[in-house]
Amino acid sequence: MRKILVPMDFSDNAFNALKYACHVFKYEKSEIFIMHAYADEVYQQDKLTKRSLLEQVKEETFRKSEENLDKVFKQIKHEYPNPHHKYKLVSAFGSLIDEVNDLVNRENMDIVVMATRGETNDRRLTFGSNTLQVLKYISCPVLAIPEGYAYHPPKEVLFPTNYLVPYKRRELKLLCEISGSFRSTIHMLYIDPIKKLSFRQEDNQQFLRESLPKAKLVFETTQEKDKSIAITKYILHNNIDMLVLVNSRHSFIEDMLVQSTLDKIGLHIKIPFLVMQNLYR
Repeated sequence: MRKILVPMDFSDNAFNALKYACHVFKYEKSEIFIMHAYADEVYQQDKLTKRSLLEQVKEETFRKSEENLDKVFKQIKHEYPNPHHKYKLVSAFGSLIDEVNDLVNRENMDIVVMATRGETNDRRLTFGSNTLQVLKYISCPVLAIPEGYAYHPPKEVLFPTNYLVPYKRRELKLLCEISGSFRSTIHMLYIDPIKKLSFRQEDNQQFLRESLPKAKLVFETTQEKDKSIAITKYILHNNIDMLVLVNSRHSFIEDMLVQSTLDKIGLHIKIPFLVMQNLYR
């Protein structure tokens, strides 16, 4: 059974991410965890002037969190009834990053699906601070959904790669299942001014072929030096529905998981980002 974690701050963006998760995994038996981390709400309250009020405020915030999660659960069940999906509601007193990390490890999650930006994040940025932290540090695939994104099946998927990363079978299997559900084409984009692949790169390319049997694979090369420009151009010219990035130590994709680079891409495109992790798990 697929295990999916959807962090929830009760914004329209967060609910839209939940809807996308229900759509993209509609053919799979899934356990969807809807989690709200509320420590920041407690500590930021103006009335918290005395230590004696802390427990009272925590209890009030917890109760409100439970009520709002129940509303979200009833709404998603009403709008997207699916016998393949089961839900678990989690209210957690802690920071979003810590609680996501703990739940990912405890439940061995397959994927985290969340909005690119929460309710309070700066609208001038593509990714909010919480989302960026999750993308960079949570050792689990993360699927980030842009604000206002209207669901479209991921028929065309872009996967930029230098063929140097030792990909994880489990995460490629996740991508394989998604692509199999929608008969997707995965565009493998090699961004390098030198076209010829080394033997290691050729072997990794073959490993990708073997690991993604359910997708139609298209292998492309571009000599564009600026990786963000190369990705943006390819997305716009090929009607791409989803972008796949890999977060790995000492790879060029790691350089892309910084706010400035992601914003250069994100300000021009508004499609889901799937970030796969090659960090220790």
